[in-house]
Amino acid sequence: MRSLWPSGGLWRHPDFLKLWAGETISMFGSQVDDLALGLVAILVLDASAFEVAVLGTLNFLPFILFALPAGVWVDRLRRRPILIGSDVARAALLATIPLAYAIDALTLWHLYAVVFLVGLCQVFFDVAYQSYLPSLVERDQIMEGNSKLEVSRSAAQVTGPGLAGALVEIFTAPYAVLVDALSFVASALFLVGIRKREDPPVRAVTANGSKPSVLGDLREGIAFVLANPNLRAQAGCTASSNFFSSLAFAIVLVFFVRELGLSAGVIGAIFSIGAAGSLIAALTARRIAGRFGIGPTSIAMAALFGPSFLLVAFAPAGHAALPFLVAAQLVFGFTVVVYNIAQVSYRQAICPPRLQGRMNSVMRFMVWGTIPPGTLLGGALATWLGLRGTIVVGALGGGLAFLWLVFSPQRHLRKLPEPIADDTAPEPTPA
Repeated sequence: MRSLWPSGGLWRHPDFLKLWAGETISMFGSQVDDLALGLVAILVLDASAFEVAVLGTLNFLPFILFALPAGVWVDRLRRRPILIGSDVARAALLATIPLAYAIDALTLWHLYAVVFLVGLCQVFFDVAYQSYLPSLVERDQIMEGNSKLEVSRSAAQVTGPGLAGALVEIFTAPYAVLVDALSFVASALFLVGIRKREDPPVRAVTANGSKPSVLGDLREGIAFVLANPNLRAQAGCTASSNFFSSLAFAIVLVFFVRELGLSAGVIGAIFSIGAAGSLIAALTARRIAGRFGIGPTSIAMAALFGPSFLLVAFAPAGHAALPFLVAAQLVFGFTVVVYNIAQVSYRQAICPPRLQGRMNSVMRFMVWGTIPPGTLLGGALATWLGLRGTIVVGALGGGLAFLWLVFSPQRHLRKLPEPIADDTAPEPTPA
């Protein structure tokens, strides 16, 4: 009898399936978290627009403070234990929010501390995760792996916000956060079940035969990224887009609740319906990049990031806003996911294994390091230009990010190139 389970590619890769399953559960939980934490601040703690923006800033501030040293340690240690530890720590931290609420001890400063520490764990998880995937699957399976993971992310974005909105309305926002804590526990359990033995980390040696210092390792990672014109352009494009989109995202929940008059359930439904664009993108990104080339596809997607937010800025109040908001989410979700799959797969494919952690940490530092100042500026602009005016600034600024790619060799990039030769790599020895 023919099996109903797909037989091609990574569908028959048990260790990848465990990674995928764990991440899928965690992504669904994180969708609840993304909405619930903001609503805890707005509805439970009565936070102002600027205080909500500070919450978003603290979530990404660890990427400025810790991303670069995290990359060094990810390259010195095995990556799977880092992933498991990060999941367990995030679960414990998030569980303190419903606990504090239950005993009437929840404060805005508690929320700030949890968000910052969860962001710190996210730094180590993201750097280790993007570095671990190329060692778990074959090189020609990297884009397939990223596409499958984006399918899960997009599916979570389709159903997660609706679920989050319902949970918030039924159980209140603090108790909805508990769902995300449990999802990180599930993710850790699946990672524990991966059986493929991870190779010992490989470190370079200096001219006198000694191991390089942390600073020396960090300089090597920075030099690798800055020496590659395609990575420089990718970093510039993504960093610019993230700055302006975070400027708008910082106050968009406040805009939905206080200016458009939308409930938590309606907001969750908008994100869920709009996220169908992300799901379509995850299913078609490989074919799109194969048909038009990685560079041209990335340029086209980046050109649509920012302008989609104009639909949000000009949405009328009440339920008449729904078509505008859903359309904006569809366009934004589709373009971001196609862009991310193409760009992340490119840099994973070209980087030598021993530099994956540092390359990813440098890229994370550059592209996510613009988010905290963006969110703070968004909160400040909201008090000066108003909520709609701030979203317009984010849309117009983000619309120019694609120029980084246009004026770089990226525009000629058609397919994944061969890995860059690593002439300085030593023989593999445990770090």
